[in-house]
Amino acid sequence: MNNRPNVLPFVINAVAGAAGGALGLAWYLSERINPVPNQTYADRYTFTPWELGADSESITLHTPDNLKLSGWWLPQPASQSVIIGCHGHIGNKSDLLGIGARLWNAGHNVLLFDFRGRGESDSWPNTLASRELDDLRVAIAYARERMPDARLGIIGYSMGAAIALLVAANEPSIAAIVADSAFTTAADAIAHGIRQVFPIPVNPLLLLTDAVIERRHGYRIRAIRPVDSIGQIAPRPLLFIHGANDSVVPPEHAQQLFAVARHPKELWMCEDADHCGAYFVDRNAYVERVNAFFAQYLTSVEL
Repeated sequence: MNNRPNVLPFVINAVAGAAGGALGLAWYLSERINPVPNQTYADRYTFTPWELGADSESITLHTPDNLKLSGWWLPQPASQSVIIGCHGHIGNKSDLLGIGARLWNAGHNVLLFDFRGRGESDSWPNTLASRELDDLRVAIAYARERMPDARLGIIGYSMGAAIALLVAANEPSIAAIVADSAFTTAADAIAHGIRQVFPIPVNPLLLLTDAVIERRHGYRIRAIRPVDSIGQIAPRPLLFIHGANDSVVPPEHAQQLFAVARHPKELWMCEDADHCGAYFVDRNAYVERVNAFFAQYLTSVEL
């Protein structure tokens, strides 16, 4: 008689449990990457350009899929330059009021807007540099319609920086880009975040998360690769800014982007700065650096 226990049910249960746990974790990550915004009245109770003494008007942008995006236009009627600001993944346009007001003071028209699902824009599940590409294209179209002869610049932060790089690669009207805390690929940035929290193999979980996101939101995080597009931006200039202590997007991302970008290009690694923190480490130095870059490439002679 064979008295050995039948281990097959235990194996099946263990495999099913592991698979269920992995799927649950992938679902959780998809929620973190693509949160459904819980917009409240507080989204309307923010600082505006008025608090900083900047002239402004509220504008509404319309996306191809019939969403309304909220924006501020800071006019300088005598200027022939427009700078568009792109906030980060879970931020909004008010995050850019500091640098936006300073760029306006320097003589540029400035356009700040909320990506879909953020701030005062229409509610929509956040994606990661996917549908937001269309949002930036709409903002560019608005600026070009309003100032047909203006030279356009973009300043973007984190996800907004990645979006700026991806769009600029195929949008020749963008004359200069400042990319603060940009990532090389979305997959690499997310993998870094997973490693900080979960002591498990990253690649299988990332593949499963990617599949869940494609099923739920219709895009692949592995397709978001600014590093592959950045070489198409030249001869338009790039200024990369990155915190040397960035805990969200490692500094190596900026170094890799800089390495594959073509001239003209600059890289400023800011000591003591974490993610998107260079502005806060030294506001004067940051504003001077960004203003000098845009002054050189938006208000000087053609490249």
